[in-house]
Amino acid sequence: MARHLAITMGDPAGIGPEIIVKAAARLRPRIEAGELALLVIGSNAALEHARAQFAAGVAIPEVSETDDAWPALCAMQAGPEGEPIRPGELSADGGRFAYLAVERGVRLAQSGRVGGIVTAPLNKEALNKAGYHYPGHTEMLAELTGVKGSCMMLAHGNMRVSHLTTHIALEDVPKRATADRLRGVIELTRQALLRLGAPRARIAVAALNPHAGEGGLFGRHDIDVAAPVIAEAVEAGHDVVGPVPGDTVFVKLRAGQYDAVIANYHDQGHIPVKLLGFEVDPATGQWNDLSGVNITLGLPIIRTSVDHGTAFDIAGKGIANEHSLVEAIEYAERLDTGRAHAA
Repeated sequence: MARHLAITMGDPAGIGPEIIVKAAARLRPRIEAGELALLVIGSNAALEHARAQFAAGVAIPEVSETDDAWPALCAMQAGPEGEPIRPGELSADGGRFAYLAVERGVRLAQSGRVGGIVTAPLNKEALNKAGYHYPGHTEMLAELTGVKGSCMMLAHGNMRVSHLTTHIALEDVPKRATADRLRGVIELTRQALLRLGAPRARIAVAALNPHAGEGGLFGRHDIDVAAPVIAEAVEAGHDVVGPVPGDTVFVKLRAGQYDAVIANYHDQGHIPVKLLGFEVDPATGQWNDLSGVNITLGLPIIRTSVDHGTAFDIAGKGIANEHSLVEAIEYAERLDTGRAHAA
């Protein structure tokens, strides 16, 4: 049987429980064939409520950390239950469960009991109400694993975008997008691409300024900071180009000219991936499909995630789409397999 991947529920009041049971139902043939094994960590009460509503034919037995062996699909309680957590209602208890699930998942991954963790969405306000003051999963995982140089990669199909900076003010980006940071993100991206089966690991660095600075007319960051680092990478034998103007680099990525792009800031990287990954029904204006995966690079464990939020407004209504979670599980599998081959 395959090694388990841990799925952390995120906030139990969000769509996490629903998309988890829907993903389990969708992946059931692979689970029963022994090709895939999943351990759900969170609130078992919330999981059972969702399972009874949306995947009644799927059994998800409860296990403990000390059990010698786990079934191919199972669930583990992250912490003690408090007041009932209701779908769509923000609470400190929801934030507490979100944190405890990730903490336990990290511990199991560090011990080798699971091959990696796949995180369902948490709510930052609930997390902070519970006393855990993190901007999001990425920063929490960095602290739990003792890592300072991690970075976010978003992926949807062949659109893979790493980020030099994420949750900071736009005015602070040039100060954080340093030469050292760029060197590190190039290497993290290169290693991830190799594990994902891209042997050339072709990377483009997006320009910070319009037209890559236009010879200095629109700023010198791309010329003075990014270009020398890219030249170093090329001299070391790596397939890195740039800085490529931001208004064309993602079109070239979509066309398959690169395997990944390095974006300078949150929206530069998020907008193109989400534009392609979120499908909208033109008749209703409603999202009918959410695709895309968030991968944290630079951790000592594998972590992938859905590329959407808790969606409290639709939680418990049966309309949440599990596509992004399935995609995140598949990416975690590929990274775990790539790690085993590299070893």
